Amino acid sequence: MAKAKTSRPATRRAPRARTKYGDRFERGMRVLKKMGRENLMLNQKAMSEEMYDMSVGHLFGDVWGRPGLSLRDRQLVTLAANIAMARMSGNHSHYLSSMHLGITKREIIEIIIQVGHYTGWPTLSNAVRQFTEILEEQKQAEKARKAGRPFKSRLL
Repeated sequence: MAKAKTSRPATRRAPRARTKYGDRFERGMRVLKKMGRENLMLNQKAMSEEMYDMSVGHLFGDVWGRPGLSLRDRQLVTLAANIAMARMSGNHSHYLSSMHLGITKREIIEIIIQVGHYTGWPTLSNAVRQFTEILEEQKQAEKARKAGRPFKSRLL
């Protein structure tokens, strides 16, 4: 006797990460836009939507979006921490975000001096090199804009 086919409920695919991070992701994107960094971490997005959603939702939605410190203050703290760790990459976008948020060149230089005295001259030297690269690239971007040419950052 043949067994009757029973209908199984359709199997559902696991929900995408964005649904998991929902409001946190949206809050994170709002923070990134305020920082002028809405195109940040697109390499993560190309590799894994879930990784990107996690980074935007948690780092920028939960951490950067917390009350208690202004976005400007969070950027100052982050810039100082990154300078102190002498990271070879990642700092360039924080210099740009700092300036986008109204932190002046003079204030960034003061942060480099302050942190450099606590962490050592090689740290200060690395920060000077990175900030100089950003300032030079901004000049190149402005020239390209005035000439009507596209410009692609080599630092970000």
